Amino acid sequence: MRKKHNYWQSYSDLMAALVLVLFLIVAVSMKSLTGYEDEMNKQKEALKKQEEIMIAKEAEYQQISSKVSDLESELDEKRAEIERIIGVKADIIKALEEKFKANASSLTIDAETGAIIFDSDIFFQKDRSVLKNEGEQSLDSFLPIYLRVLLSDEYADSVAEIIIEGHCDTDGGFQYNLDLSQDRALSVAYYSLDCSESILNADQQEMFRKKLTANGKSYSNPIYDSNGNISKAKSRRVEFKFRLKDEEMIEELRSLLK
Repeated sequence: MRKKHNYWQSYSDLMAALVLVLFLIVAVSMKSLTGYEDEMNKQKEALKKQEEIMIAKEAEYQQISSKVSDLESELDEKRAEIERIIGVKADIIKALEEKFKANASSLTIDAETGAIIFDSDIFFQKDRSVLKNEGEQSLDSFLPIYLRVLLSDEYADSVAEIIIEGHCDTDGGFQYNLDLSQDRALSVAYYSLDCSESILNADQQEMFRKKLTANGKSYSNPIYDSNGNISKAKSRRVEFKFRLKDEEMIEELRSLLK
């Protein structure tokens, strides 16, 4: 008798196989989904970090922007201060020019520095530091105009120093000329102090004493002629200068601003 084939068994095996395949598909899908979720989480974390970096950068930018704004304000203030001081110096030079011109003086004032130069031969004999009568007369005419402008109520607070400089030519050694130029500057300074008693009031005299300096420069700053050679005659001189408060700092800032 032929054996009867069991179709139900085959169907059960087929179904079991299908279930296994479906299980494997679901398992693989779940694993892929888990990997995708992990990748998404990583992407989210990376985006979060990028956002934090951007926020930090934005805060840093705001700080830098604020500092730049403060620096610009400070720069504007310094520029205004420079212009003010330059304006004061120009005003003093202009006032001196007008006063000397009104008194028919032939003195020349350096338009940039305000320096006034006297030939040493007017003040001193060769290799001497004692003022000649001619030199005293020149100072008697010069000092009332000069000091009354610099120590006026309008300019006195701006003037830090009134400087008298002695300069020599290149004859002789540097040390010898340094001593000579210093002695000559002091002679002019002493006479100026004595003369100021009849020119200035008590407060102005006190200011003059505090602001006055006398320096000997030997032959460290000679004057050259048009051919580039040292002019001994012009190098022998006495200069009157003035310095404004904070002028050195202003000159440095002015150079930086350029």
